[in-house]
Amino acid sequence: MSPARKPATAAVPPSANDVVAWIKRTGSKKVKDGMVRYNLPTDKAFGIQVGVMQKKAKEIGRNHDLALALWKTGWYEARMLAAFLDEPEQVTSAQMDAWCRDFDNWGITDTVCFALFDRTPWAWGKIPKWAKSKEEFVKRAAFALLASLVAHDKTAPDSKFIAALPLIEKAAFDERNLVIKGVNWSLRCIGKRNKALNKAAVALAERLAESDDASARWVGKDAVRELKNPKLQKRLK
Repeated sequence: MSPARKPATAAVPPSANDVVAWIKRTGSKKVKDGMVRYNLPTDKAFGIQVGVMQKKAKEIGRNHDLALALWKTGWYEARMLAAFLDEPEQVTSAQMDAWCRDFDNWGITDTVCFALFDRTPWAWGKIPKWAKSKEEFVKRAAFALLASLVAHDKTAPDSKFIAALPLIEKAAFDERNLVIKGVNWSLRCIGKRNKALNKAAVALAERLAESDDASARWVGKDAVRELKNPKLQKRLK
């Protein structure tokens, strides 16, 4: 008789300290220097490409507790990994608000919204709340989250996106570049979802394009240019 096989042992997930040690070993000065060109802070970063971090997160597997611990370290790459590792069904409303208050750059803001927050049951409710904030990255998060929901919430009715257009219109008058870029992003995404939403988004974009306010005018003109593009119009038909 052949000897009995020993039962497989589940892999022990790494600790936050293990992951931070990996981040420090993997960081590259070249990548870190490149972050400056994209207005990303480097004072708490080591320089790792996003694709490398996504691969590492896939190796580790989803882990809510590890994500929470990594977020608390404050390191740029640790927080990126937290977005890829966390389990959307485990994320609480309070956690979303707490992390959102920690946002201090567009890279983390957009990644957390696009890779994690838009998959939670709290996502739609956060948009109007965060859109009212005076904090730059909280307000950007509202529109990064809205843009992310366009891409990932395939079952959302058009009415949800139509209801968000007044938020976009109001925020388009913000003077801060990172805010209006998020606003513009969400407007363009809505307008590319289907023909009906394209019509509504174009109407808003054209109205903004005629504004005397420089920020609103830029948001509108840039969106009109993309949303009325003949190739997009053909695809939507």
